[in-house]
Formats: sequence, structure tokens, C-alpha cells
Amino acid sequence: MRRLNRKKTLNLMKELDAFPKVPESYVETSASGGTVSLIAFTTIAFLTIMEFTVYRDTWMKYEYEVDKDFTSKLRINIDITVAMRCQYVGADVLDLAETMVASADGLIYEPVVFDLSPQQKEWQRMLQLIQSRLQEEHSLQDVIFKSAFKSASTALPPREDNSLESPDACRIHGHLYVNKVAGNFHITVGKAIPHPRGHAHLAALVSHESYNFSHRIDHLSFGELIPGIINPLDGTEKIASDHNQMFQYFITVVPTKLHTYKISAETHQFSVTERERVINHAAGSHGVSGIFMKYDISSLMVTVTEEHMPFWQFLVRLCGIIGGIFSTTGILHGFGRFVAEVIFCRFRLGSYRSPSDPLPDGHTSNHLPLTTDNSTH
Repeated sequence: MRRLNRKKTLNLMKELDAFPKVPESYVETSASGGTVSLIAFTTIAFLTIMEFTVYRDTWMKYEYEVDKDFTSKLRINIDITVAMRCQYVGADVLDLAETMVASADGLIYEPVVFDLSPQQKEWQRMLQLIQSRLQEEHSLQDVIFKSAFKSASTALPPREDNSLESPDACRIHGHLYVNKVAGNFHITVGKAIPHPRGHAHLAALVSHESYNFSHRIDHLSFGELIPGIINPLDGTEKIASDHNQMFQYFITVVPTKLHTYKISAETHQFSVTERERVINHAAGSHGVSGIFMKYDISSLMVTVTEEHMPFWQFLVRLCGIIGGIFSTTGILHGFGRFVAEVIFCRFRLGSYRSPSDPLPDGHTSNHLPLTTDNSTH
């Protein structure tokens, strides 16, 4: 009884078989079929390798939301070299709340030589080349995000030569913590002093002939310092054409959360526009000589997340590639074989057709002659 039930079950399963097997004795192979199969297998192998490359790759997903954090402090990372002696210049920040941040809290004034060494010039040239490519191809920013903490440091390398020249410039570097509101970071003549109505700089003791606000921005960023990230002003160099010249940078800071498979950090991106002009009160160009960076905080926050294709999606796409190629090549092979058979059949019929016999009135006879028994002798 059990054997009978088992046999019925097996017969039922055979009837439900959606993949019937054809005996090998009924299978007919051909050279054209082998050629098409070879092309199909080659295409499948190529597309499988390409699909695996896509599966291994990652991409960056950008999401936008309103930034609700207005109470935390904003960190400004600075590394600027000005072509003036350190005792002649001062740097500070004044925000919209009329709050001045003293420069002595986090900035260091270091006397240096303004001209770069050969190795440093090569570093600056490469950095400027990267900046120009980033302006043309914005997708390279995703590559920089992925390579954060893995790539080489973007900081200016130390001088490899022992220069005997006396320092003629001042390198101002370090960091400041400011309120998360719009503000103005500036470097101008004289040290900053507090004032009841704002602030002032002791510039009266400095001669106008010594003014030279040629400068080089080796690094400027906002938020957490992340090695490997290249910011828009890194590597910028400006040469003043006049003693009384003002350089202005208008910066829009965008809070950014970066989540990759290597790091997770809260930093800030920014965009910048530049302007420079000569101070000439007689010509109506008023202002103060110096370097002014006016920044504003965006109300939107960007979340950048590195994503990867799920394994199940890779399998589905791979099955689609294999099945689609087999079906397409099978249809093309069948259609090509049908066309070839039609052409060859017509050719064979034409080869067996006898020539036509002329009729007296000029017509031709398309009928074949009848064969009799007497004609065979």
C-alpha cells in the first residue's frame, strides 16, 4: 500500500515537472547552433564580470533636512600665510551678535618665508589641478568622500631645504570656536583690541608702505577636521597689486553628516565667491585693507551616506542577464534558421525547374512533358 501511494506521488510530481527532459537521441546539433551558443556564453561571461564590478562598487546618497541645531559651536580650521610680519597683522572673528573671538585662544602666529620650496610648489600645483577638476566634474567629490582618512594628507608639506632667508611672512594657523551664526573672520593691519561698540585694530603705528596682503590659503574648513577632504579654498594664492588692497571671500556653510564604510563624522561643506579691489577713497572705493571672509550658515543640513547594492538584488540582476541572453539568442537563432531554410528551398526549386518550350505564337509553355512507357525505351 505504501509503495502504491509512493508511486502515485512520484507520478504526480512527474506530471508537474515544468522542465521535461528530451532524450539525447532526439537532440539535433548544428554548427550554427554551436556558434550562437559560443557567442551567448561569451556575452554572459562578460556581462557577469561587469555586473560583479557594479556590485562591488558603492555610491553616495544625498538627503536634505532642516538643521535644528543652533546652540552648538562651529569650529573654524585655519592655515593662512600672509606676506607681512607677524607683529603687523591681527586676526579675529566678529559675528552678527557682535561677539568677538580673541585670536589668542586657538590661533598661532608663526614667522615664515612666503615663497615656497620646489617640493611645496609641486604640492600647490597638484592641489590647484585637483580644484580645477572638481569645478568641472562634481562627481569627483564622491570619490573624495569615500577616500577620506585613506588618502594622503592634504596639508602643506614642510620645507625640505634649510632656507637662510629671514622670515618675511606670517603663517596664521589653528582653530577657533564661534557661534553658529553668520560672522566675519578677517586678517588686517594691527592687533585686535576689544571695544565697547565692537572692536578695533591698532593700525596707526604701521606704515602704509609695509602693507602687503598677498596671501596663500593652505587650508580653510568648518567643523570636524577630516584628513583627505579637499576644501574649495585649499591651495588658493593671491598676489596684491597695491598696498591698500582688500580681498573678500563670501562663504556659505552647509552642515554635513558624512557616513561611509570607513568613517562617520559631522563636518561642513561650503561654497565661496571671491572679490578683490584696491582701496581708494578719492575714487569712491572705501573700506579697510585686509583679508575678509564673511560666512553664513545654511538652514539646510545634508546627510551623505555611502550605499551598496544588496546581494539579493545582485542575484536577481544576474538571473535576468543569463535568462535574457539565452532567450534572445534562441529567438535570433530560430529566426535566422527559418530565413536560411526559406532561401535554400527556393534555390533548390529553381534548380530543378526545366527550361520553357517556345510556342508558335511566341508564348512559352511552363508545363513539364509527360513521361510514358514508350519514351523510356
